[in-house]
Amino acid sequence: MDLKKILSISGRPGLYQMNAQTRGGVVATSLLDGKRIVTSPAQQISILGEIQIYCIGKEVPLTEVFEKILALEQGGIARVKPKAPVTDLEAYFFEVLEDYDEDRVYPSDIKKIIQWYNLLVEQKIISLSKPKTPPKKESNPKAEKE
Repeated sequence: MDLKKILSISGRPGLYQMNAQTRGGVVATSLLDGKRIVTSPAQQISILGEIQIYCIGKEVPLTEVFEKILALEQGGIARVKPKAPVTDLEAYFFEVLEDYDEDRVYPSDIKKIIQWYNLLVEQKIISLSKPKTPPKKESNPKAEKE
């Protein structure tokens, strides 16, 4: 799962795919509506591939959290809605990441993670990877007879 070019931009909804970097910011395309934008130096840009989630005694990469949600949901949309009550969001996140730090990961963070996950699944940027099966060896009856 490569999220090095997927961005969250402060003050803007949704996620963006980085197209190019400029002196003052980034040229990106919205995953929600496909519109291109240019950011200013005043906007905070977060690269999803670099975000970490606080857990007890460690930090877990966001990509690993997305992989756990994918496994839990079998590649589908999250069963809990981002606008669900706080207790539902926290209970769901405990299913995904049982040792997350409740004091440092806020309900608003969980809501954002679920929104991002759903958007990435809808856009087919992340999906369950199929287990790789080794290629079957074809038997050659002529070679066996000789």
